[in-house]
Amino acid sequence: MFLFDNIGNIVSANKISDSLTSYGRKTDVKTIEKYIDSLCESFILYKIKRYDVKGKRCLKTLEKYYLVDLGLGYNILSKASPDYGRELENFVFLELKQRGYEVSVGKADDYEIDFIVEKTDGVEYFQVVATTREKKVIDRELRSLKAIPDSYPKTILTLDREPVRDYEGIKVINALDWANED
Repeated sequence: MFLFDNIGNIVSANKISDSLTSYGRKTDVKTIEKYIDSLCESFILYKIKRYDVKGKRCLKTLEKYYLVDLGLGYNILSKASPDYGRELENFVFLELKQRGYEVSVGKADDYEIDFIVEKTDGVEYFQVVATTREKKVIDRELRSLKAIPDSYPKTILTLDREPVRDYEGIKVINALDWANED
């Protein structure tokens, strides 16, 4: 349930183990890692590695997980109010996988990049957010992409229905329009 409720968040098996122990359910990190690996091997979750954009290397810890089927998450969690931002991020991840791309989560300095997509003609970066209508939100999403030192395409996907916007080469596009592109 914890993993289903934290799709798109960085996950630490150590923190899960510590939380369970504090609730009186003593366990260790290796057991948690085995459970998580089993969920991935059972095709319930996708495990996404983190990649340091500036250091050009994969990071060994703090992966993200995405649900293979968001309906499964609804069924297990029975939440009254969905988190549209995380659900949109999961949707975008699934669309990228369906398109056949290699997908990882990025880190540039202290900023997170939701998705780094490796394509035959290079790389593309994506940030995903439910809405960019608040200045602090668009500034945060732009800051992450601006921290990347290369000139590959950078896109923010949102549920906002405004026309495509461009911030110094970073496109802001409606996620549903993007998903329906050829």
